Amino acid sequence: MRCIGILAIAALLLSPINGWALDDEAQAAKDKGMIAYNLGFLLDAVPHLKVAAETGDVDAMYYLGESHRIAHMGMTREALEWYRRAAEKGEPYAMLRLHQGGACQLGDVCPESGDDWREAALEATLPLAEAGDTEAMYTLFLIYSTLEETEQSYHWLETAAETGNPEAEDRLGARIQNDYGDYPDDTARLQAAETWLRRAAEQGHAPAMNRLSALMIQKEQYEEAWEWIVRASEAGHMNGRLTVGWCLFDPETEDRCQTEQDSVKAWAILHAVVEETDNRTAKWLLEDYQDQLSTEQHKEAEAQAEEWLAKEPPLSEFPPRFGF
Repeated sequence: MRCIGILAIAALLLSPINGWALDDEAQAAKDKGMIAYNLGFLLDAVPHLKVAAETGDVDAMYYLGESHRIAHMGMTREALEWYRRAAEKGEPYAMLRLHQGGACQLGDVCPESGDDWREAALEATLPLAEAGDTEAMYTLFLIYSTLEETEQSYHWLETAAETGNPEAEDRLGARIQNDYGDYPDDTARLQAAETWLRRAAEQGHAPAMNRLSALMIQKEQYEEAWEWIVRASEAGHMNGRLTVGWCLFDPETEDRCQTEQDSVKAWAILHAVVEETDNRTAKWLLEDYQDQLSTEQHKEAEAQAEEWLAKEPPLSEFPPRFGF
């Protein structure tokens, strides 16, 4: 039976290992792998992430495991191996994946302190959260969720949000929208959700910007809805970029399209999306609206598209670190 010591894990979590310095080649490979992963191109991500993972990068190990698992719709030998390596370096989400995959029961890959990877993740993470680490606080929300301890789970989600973790703020706002908590009416519920989403969005959290834009539509505050979807686009959010492109082609398509028609800019944005991601929605929009542009406007749009392709950060679907 392969056992992993919790004391060793805790020591690794408190050491500089989480700031593992990659050489230029490994860092470039990791960056390429994460761009592909964040767009859902999992098999494309694998060879790049493997370069960084083999140098000892914990994030690359975890996302390599995720890429194998999601691409094959279940735990594979490769996924199990990379989760195991990440768990040895102290990655709590890898421990949770090992639990979900039955690594201890089916593969004899167990934590030293027992046979429950969830408890191992808890033992490694709780001291960090109690010491004020907001990322660890948010991780405890997910760990306790897997342990089916709802009260503790939401305690740590709220604590992480209250201490300014943008992912926790976004998740809490979304949960409140979806009936978490007691509120006298829908107006009060939306206001509470907005407060948390706004806090996350104002910190630059792109998923919260996208969600806040949708909430502003519910409140019929269309100008602010447009402002937030533009900011989401600028932050690299795929839905934000597609929405902005569509609105510039046809401002009547949605109430939040508080802009003038600009077919050249719309074509440039969406053409750049296709070049960068091969997105089907962007392709459809280009085909549907291409007759709006003259030959000269197409040339102008192609030149503008090059500028959009060079924009940072790269486009992303922003999948959660510990999703499905």
